[in-house]
Amino acid sequence: MFVPLLSAAALAAAAAAAGYQSTAPTGQWYGRTFTGLKPGTKQLALTYDDGPNDPHTLRLLEVLAKHGVNATFFLIGRYVKQRPDIARELLRSGHVIGNHTFTHPRLIFKSANQVKEEILQCHQAITEAVGEHSNLFRPPFGGRRPITLRVVRGLGLQPVMWNTSGHDWDATSAEHIERKVTRGVHGGNVILLHDGSHHAFGTDRSRTVIATDHLIARHKSEGYEFLTVPEMMEKAGSHQPSVTG
Repeated sequence: MFVPLLSAAALAAAAAAAGYQSTAPTGQWYGRTFTGLKPGTKQLALTYDDGPNDPHTLRLLEVLAKHGVNATFFLIGRYVKQRPDIARELLRSGHVIGNHTFTHPRLIFKSANQVKEEILQCHQAITEAVGEHSNLFRPPFGGRRPITLRVVRGLGLQPVMWNTSGHDWDATSAEHIERKVTRGVHGGNVILLHDGSHHAFGTDRSRTVIATDHLIARHKSEGYEFLTVPEMMEKAGSHQPSVTG
């Protein structure tokens, strides 16, 4: 009985580790993803998921413009179809647009064909709204399996994760978001925030807008430079292929 029990415990531990790696932002078990630069680098990248969202994406654009900062936005395709004008304003303002699927499903439970369809529908929606855009992709909830990343790379997309988060989806205040981000900043960070929500269009992200204002001011005063993800990738020497259908 002793050996089987050990085997069961080992299998349970392995399964838990595999499950964790499927959503761990910096996990690389299932394939390489971009998570930032080496710690100590004086660059940061602000990224926002789940937009476009009215009015908070537009308010966020005002804050970013005030500080002269460009960010990277991972958009949900169905929201782009709802408000293509906001997507166009993002690009016009100098920000980078990436793919965040059409409906924001948990891709670890989807087949290869379903993953591909989600990505291509989002790509089409963004292309119809703004034309040419980046080949960056962020999986919803950070969820990916080997097959997920094979599909992503097969479409010519570059998977992007993060290495610090404001946990703004359940934050009680802007200060809470700011503290969460600042505790994780060690230089070279890709910062995860949200200008929208996969639950509903119009979700209140005013706390994120306020926190963004404070974070930029704080970290600029500490000598940090804010980059887009492609700019950060260029510093890291990453190659970005073009999207294919």
